[in-house]
Amino acid sequence: MNDIQNRADVEILVNEFYKKVIPDTIIGNFFTKVVSFSRDIHIPVMISFLETILFGTASYSGNPMKKHVELNNLLPLEPLHFERWLGLWKETIYENFEEPKATEAINRAQSIAQIMQIKIKVQGLYFVKLISSLGSTIEPLQIIH
Repeated sequence: MNDIQNRADVEILVNEFYKKVIPDTIIGNFFTKVVSFSRDIHIPVMISFLETILFGTASYSGNPMKKHVELNNLLPLEPLHFERWLGLWKETIYENFEEPKATEAINRAQSIAQIMQIKIKVQGLYFVKLISSLGSTIEPLQIIH
């Protein structure tokens, strides 16, 4: 087994990871029911994202935080979802790669998960504060999942 050395390895990692994610009973529904998921669109974006954070290639341009805040607005992302995502990520890496980039990929994913959870929570608190400041001038929202 080798370390993650280049874009081709990143492609293997991302493809193997999504083979686990899509059918997963805890987080798969985000891809199969909550959003309109296209492998042809999403996978190349994720490959570029990971290549950028692991190798500094700047092949990714986008805002993953915005996408996840939007996703959270459709169906709340709970700590359990992040734990499962990280578990599948680690499992995929350990099955396919060795040190040191493999460990870096795990550490980066853990940091990203922590930051996303904090920002999603802050965004939610801001929304609650905004709604509270409006008082009774708005009708209650009915959220349908």
